[in-house]
Amino acid sequence: MTDDSFTVDVDVRYRDLDTMGHVNNAVYASYFEQARVAYFEEVLDVPLHEIESVLASLEIDFRRPVEIDDEVTVALRVPELGTSSIPMEYEVRADGTVAATGETVQVAVDEETKSSRPIPDAWREQIRQFEGL
Repeated sequence: MTDDSFTVDVDVRYRDLDTMGHVNNAVYASYFEQARVAYFEEVLDVPLHEIESVLASLEIDFRRPVEIDDEVTVALRVPELGTSSIPMEYEVRADGTVAATGETVQVAVDEETKSSRPIPDAWREQIRQFEGL
């Protein structure tokens, strides 16, 4: 991931912690979601309630614990585009050090049929332009 990746600052909340004082592993998926929502809203200029896509897969690799006093940033990039899928790569950084990495795949969905559909041309162009694809 590069320094010019899309980034979002995340506040670590007390409720995010497990009994060891670390951010619970399940919370990382929520951090990815915060970054993904911000990406769609900023890059696609589409409000969340108008984004017709679903999360098809999620993978997280943990490298170090995140604690309540850490300054957390989530970096996100789209490495490529499929016909209906938008793969996304993430880095959760705590005080500038990579704490976790991950990947998700969003799939564009036809609201009526609930089946996959091609990524809208406008989305494809905006993502390509932003990512330099």
